[in-house]
Amino acid sequence: MLTYIKESIDELRNNVTLPPKAESYNLMVVVAVFSIIFALATWGVDSLFGKLVKLYFNNILN
Repeated sequence: MLTYIKESIDELRNNVTLPPKAESYNLMVVVAVFSIIFALATWGVDSLFGKLVKLYFNNILN
């Protein structure tokens, strides 16, 4: 396990490069926008299913 951790740290130091700040910023904006759109879509589907369940149970109980 210790060897794995040492090799991982070595690989991070020698083989991984960070993208430029401008590219990182653009990618961050893309991820933020996608997250907001996905959250709104999830909220919409949840609201729709909630209304359908209420409608279903109101019709069965009445």
